[in-house]
Amino acid sequence: MPTSPGTWLVTTARNRAIDRIRRDRTLAAKTRLLEVPEAVHDTMDETTFPDERLELVFTCCHPALATDAQVALTLRTLGGLTTVEIARAFLVEEPTMAQRLVRAKRKIKAAGIPFRVPPDHLLPDRLAAVLAVVYLIFNEGYSAPPTRNELAAEALRLGRALVELMPDEPEVHGLLAMMLLHDARRAARFRDGELVLLADQDRSLWDAAQIAAGRAALDRALALRGRGPYVVQAAIAALHVDDPRDLPQIAALYGELARLTDSPVVELSRAVAVAEAHGPQAGLEIVDRLALADYHYLHATRGELLRRLGRTADARDAYRRALALVHDDAERRLLERRLAELGSAGP
Repeated sequence: MPTSPGTWLVTTARNRAIDRIRRDRTLAAKTRLLEVPEAVHDTMDETTFPDERLELVFTCCHPALATDAQVALTLRTLGGLTTVEIARAFLVEEPTMAQRLVRAKRKIKAAGIPFRVPPDHLLPDRLAAVLAVVYLIFNEGYSAPPTRNELAAEALRLGRALVELMPDEPEVHGLLAMMLLHDARRAARFRDGELVLLADQDRSLWDAAQIAAGRAALDRALALRGRGPYVVQAAIAALHVDDPRDLPQIAALYGELARLTDSPVVELSRAVAVAEAHGPQAGLEIVDRLALADYHYLHATRGELLRRLGRTADARDAYRRALALVHDDAERRLLERRLAELGSAGP
């Protein structure tokens, strides 16, 4: 108890009132600064990222987590993808991906992983995961109907920011080149809501300026001696917009990409390229070796190759299996048309 309670109360009240007046004055001064219409020069640190969203992606891709966990968690937190979409990208069931996300969050909490922007010298350690994040955001937006165009646009913006941040990394240029070359064909990929395959697309709808920008980015990646998977994918995309397409060269590049990634999905793409270059039987031999039983593209590809070989009944079964697994409505309608073309009976 103070010796003079009355004096203590007055003094305490006065001090608190002074503090309140100072806070109010500071707030008023800050508010006036926000209302000033003139541009204000702010001194920025030299390592500031060219894009705040990209800064957050690098922050989330912490090397203490496995790369797959980094990518999945960042896609869920920042990429705008649902757990279902992320699971599809990783070729796993939704509950499996949900558990992975939960485990990643628990590890962050238990290990006390700091949520901070990495310094410049640590950026290369996180680049592989960041590239995968941007790639999968683009792939989800590009593969989906036009209603998800914002995802592809976001990935392109992040790709351009990456080039600005790390101009000497060939894989960064390769990723941007690949995205530009694919996105240049966007207007031709759908007609009246229906999916149009590459061979049937109206080339006059392709964005020539974007194709040129993609080729320039690829040239820069090659000048930097890039030979990684994104550079190879960009080279394949560049060959696909040539007329005529060099099919044997595309098949050869897919072989190199399969070697670099050891991915069965890439091997499936190689099978398609081999079928185009060397005939459906050669492609089917590759497809039948792949362990992708729940991947609808495998069964759709197999159905197309079997159709070309005249094995109608087997083709019909393959298309039905693809239909049971497909999620996208436009792709479902395409498969239904293919199945209808085969008729209800056959050899």
